[in-house]
Amino acid sequence: MADAASRLRSLAEQMLGAPLPLRVRAWDGSQAGPPDAPALVLRNRRALRRILFKPGELGLARAWVAGDLEIEGDLYTALDAMAGLVWERGEDSRGLVRAVRDPAVRAAARDLLKLAGPPIPPAPPREEIRRPRRHLHTRRTDRRAISHHYDVGNDFYELVLGPSMVYSCAYWEDAGTLESAQRDKLELICAKLGLKEGQRLLDVGCGWGSMAVHAAREHGVGVVGVTLSQEQAAYARKRVADEGLTDRVEIRVQDYRDVADGPFDAISSIGMAEHVGAERYLEYARRLYALLGPGGRLLNHQIARRPQRDETAYEVDAFIDAYVFPDGELAPLGTTVTQLEHAGFEVRDVESLREHYARTLRGWVANLEAGWGRAAGLAGPNRARVWRLYMAACALAFERNRIGVNQVLAVRAPESGASGLPLRARTWHA
Repeated sequence: MADAASRLRSLAEQMLGAPLPLRVRAWDGSQAGPPDAPALVLRNRRALRRILFKPGELGLARAWVAGDLEIEGDLYTALDAMAGLVWERGEDSRGLVRAVRDPAVRAAARDLLKLAGPPIPPAPPREEIRRPRRHLHTRRTDRRAISHHYDVGNDFYELVLGPSMVYSCAYWEDAGTLESAQRDKLELICAKLGLKEGQRLLDVGCGWGSMAVHAAREHGVGVVGVTLSQEQAAYARKRVADEGLTDRVEIRVQDYRDVADGPFDAISSIGMAEHVGAERYLEYARRLYALLGPGGRLLNHQIARRPQRDETAYEVDAFIDAYVFPDGELAPLGTTVTQLEHAGFEVRDVESLREHYARTLRGWVANLEAGWGRAAGLAGPNRARVWRLYMAACALAFERNRIGVNQVLAVRAPESGASGLPLRARTWHA
């Protein structure tokens, strides 16, 4: 195939309806495009077949995960350049499909298909979740989704997350480290919840036990942590034992809907509500409300998307749904606050940590890239590529204000109406 890169670049620009901001390098050694731009490298003909048979984000993702397609040069620069053409089309996301219906594009695609090899769609990488997209969020489907994402291996997560083993947005100072920023985030949550010795805290989606250990050790509270991941629970229990906190902290493999030993004085839900789903969110909020005693506080730390003009048109990101967070759904901040209020909560404070999450993700990507050989050995090269792509893309999404993350502090106010919060609640920043 002579000069495959030029032909690939021409087809891509026809389909995208805009100049391709990347250099293209094909398996035949040919190159086309700006010489100083990052290169989109198609390592073999299978990469082309993946993209042609599944135009758009999912085809590119499958080629990336399988190792058929790579980025040569700065990954962030390449993703940022491509974002507006592939990942940010919003309500025009079906534009690629419409482009394929254009006779000129279809003729070029047929020509390339002949040159790309056998006209058979390559099987998706085995890391792809293949099931009906119904987002039922039953106990069974939620357990399966959580296992897919979190039961990758604790050693792999240690490499990516660092010693804190906190898998959510950190809280940064200018000169902070990832470890200090995660510690500060946990302390910020404890301060917002007003934790005092002898109180009971429920940590919903407790992960590897970082919040539970910190709250028990630093504030003397009793903690129940629940997770659906067996691997997380085993790791968290060992941490609790190593800290000598088994009398204060209990880690359960349990759905939050099955927790029945309230009331609690406080509930932390950190990076968990994204798994709940729109249809179940009010149920989630009502359940947490019921588990709190009068005056109890909820700290809900949750990623948010930008609202759409037509909310019924919202679709879950194809790559994230297939490879990262099966059945995960994002909601606008206003929707989340409204649902919490419908459940009976009084929302007292909302704080955006959007820039903090971008910096956190870049830290995780740096950890992954620094330990790439070990990461690929622990989780497999395909899974490691999934993580590198999704974390780098998410870092850019937070930086560009395409998604955000917020801490919402809410109270189950007693009949008297007294919230229990100080008049100047933001004193926790002093």
